[in-house]
Formats: sequence, structure tokens, C-alpha cells
Amino acid sequence: MTDQMTTLTETPLLAADFYGFQSTLTPEEQASIGRIRAFLEEELKPIADEYWDRAEGAVHLIPRFAELGVFGAAWPETRQFENSELYRAWVALEIARVDPSSCTLVGVHNGLGMTSIAVGGSEEQKAEWMGPMARGEVIGAFGLTEPGHGSDTARGLETTATRRGDEWVLNGAKRWIGNATFADMVIIWARDTADDQVKGFIVRTPAIGFSATKIERKQSLRGVQNADIVLEDVVVPERDRLQRIDSFRDLAVVLRLTRAGVAWQAIGVAVGAYEAALAYSKERVQFGKPIASYQLTQEKLATALSNITASIAMCVRLAELESEGEQHDHHSAMAKAFTTKMMRETVALCREIAGGNGIQLDHGLARFFADAEAVYTFEGTYDMNQLIVGRAITGIAAFR
Repeated sequence: MTDQMTTLTETPLLAADFYGFQSTLTPEEQASIGRIRAFLEEELKPIADEYWDRAEGAVHLIPRFAELGVFGAAWPETRQFENSELYRAWVALEIARVDPSSCTLVGVHNGLGMTSIAVGGSEEQKAEWMGPMARGEVIGAFGLTEPGHGSDTARGLETTATRRGDEWVLNGAKRWIGNATFADMVIIWARDTADDQVKGFIVRTPAIGFSATKIERKQSLRGVQNADIVLEDVVVPERDRLQRIDSFRDLAVVLRLTRAGVAWQAIGVAVGAYEAALAYSKERVQFGKPIASYQLTQEKLATALSNITASIAMCVRLAELESEGEQHDHHSAMAKAFTTKMMRETVALCREIAGGNGIQLDHGLARFFADAEAVYTFEGTYDMNQLIVGRAITGIAAFR
């Protein structure tokens, strides 16, 4: 281990890591986690509430995320060191426990955007985009969801792509597209009018006929710059079509990988709420004693920690399955559904511990309580993920 690296003893376990799962990471991975955690505590945590309140993203920290190797860690051509699926998942947990909005910003760019290129792009496309994206020089977004289609995008996608010689013409609309207001490129998913198959396109912004309008008045993940996108005869050259994507089945590979990341984000949200509630319970005095000394408060904390521990255990195995090449849609769907359900219960218990103060940003709980609702819904609703698991159990697709 180099002198610059944080040693194992300098990277303590999180208070919510009750079974010490972090200790299964390699020394180099733990050292990296230590550096990322220090950055989050020192540079992101002090501004997270203010940015959330203003509905702004901490985009000025993108170069720091890149410097720390957060972007592109999954791919040989862009990672700073050899690392595991569990390490990359733990990074998502660490970011979400400080600021779920920033975790989403990173996830859209690093997960959905870069994974689309890595999985669906040609060697030439990967050479052009992966390096700049890993360095934070180019920021990506991912345009799949539409105003009228979320859960049913596999069959209901209305955005069209029509080939015209060596170009494609895109028309349609997208909704809830994170990073789209400032992204340098957006992966747009559209249905080919010739063969009715879903294909992916790299739209370089700004582009003629492309507009992205920020969605206002959100009460969850307020720091995420979600946008409504309109595409009116947007011309994309054939060289910017993802060359290895020929159907929704190919796109589903990207979604499976990123859905697992959202499960870890949900754990991070729960951890952030738990940490805030635990600290509050030790400081808040009622009837002459800290409320942490009362049985009902301890019961809530114990339940919250049990939820977190069970969620981490499930997702550690999910990471192992991915490393073994054995992770399937139903595995990531179960993890996303379970962890977000546990997260929802956990943030509610933690907010309850703080009483009326739990709805105020100043006490570190309200933001996690609100942000949990968006995490519960995106990357497949709880119901849809449960039905994916149900299909695996019974062999019958109940959502057709």
C-alpha cells in the first residue's frame, strides 16, 4: 500500500455497518472508500441541505468525483485500479448517505450513460466517449421514460427513429431525464420505424430540434436536474447510433446493471437517515434524559439498523452474483424492491424519532425522508419489480 493511501485502520466502519461488511473489501478498495468518504464529509455534506432547498445540483463537484475515480470504475479502459462489484456498489451507498441527489447525478452519468456506451457502443464509440466521461469532461444523460410511458416502455415507447441514408431523424418526447439540462450528450432510446425495434442514439447537445426544460416544484431529490425533453426532427448520424443495441432486450442489460446500483442507493438513504436519527437521539433531552435512553426510541433504532443490515446482506450477495456473471433481472429486481421497501420504513422510523424537528432540514432527516420517495419509484416501481420476481417464480408474466 502506498504512502498516499488511507490504511485499513484509518477507514473505520460506518455506524450502520453493524456486521462489518465493509471489511470484506480489499485494502486498496477500503483506502479508496476512505478518500471518497472524506471528500463527501468535507465538501458535499456542508452544502447538501442548502442545494436541496434551492433545487440545485452540486455540479461543481463533478471534477472531484472524477478525480477520485468514481466515474468509469467498472470498465478496464477507465478504472483507476482493479476493483470489485461490491466496491463500486459501496461507493453508491457512501454518496447516497450524504446526498441522494448527488448519488443520482453520478448514477445517471456513470451508470446509465457510461454503461450504455460500454455495453451498447462500438469500439470506436467507446474510444471516443469513455475516457472523457470518466474524466468528467463530458457529462451524460439517459432518455428512456416518456410522458405517457414509464413501466410499459418495452411495448409502449412512442419516440421514433427513421433512417434517412446515413442519418436518423428522431421525433418524440422524454420525461424525468436526470442531468438533461446540462448534459453534453443524452442517450435517447427510440423505436425504429422500419423494424419496430428499440435502438439507442447518442444525441450531442445542443442539437437542432432538441430542448430540455427543467421540471420544477419537485419535493423529492430536489438537487437532481430532471427535464422534459422534446425532440423535433433531431438529426443523428449513423455513427452515433449505438452499434450493439438492436432491441429492448439489449437495452434491458443496461437496466439490470443500474437497477442493482439503485438498490445500494436505497441503502445509503436509509443509512443517512439512521445516522442523523442516532445522533439526534443522543442530543435531544426530554424529561431530563436523552431520548436515546428510552425503550421506544431504542426499538425504532434497532428496527432501522436491522432493515439496513438485511438490505446490505442481500445486496452483497447480489454483487457476488454479478461478479460471477450469474446476476439476472429477477435478482436485481428483488433487491431493488426489497431495499426500497426497507428504506421507506427506515426513514419513517428515523423521522419519527425526531418528532416535529424531523420535518426540518436543520436536523438532517427531512431530506432523506423526502428523497426516499423518488428512489422508491425510479428504475422500476416496487410493483413492477415484484412482478419481475413473480414471473421468475411462476413462469407467468402477470404484467402483459
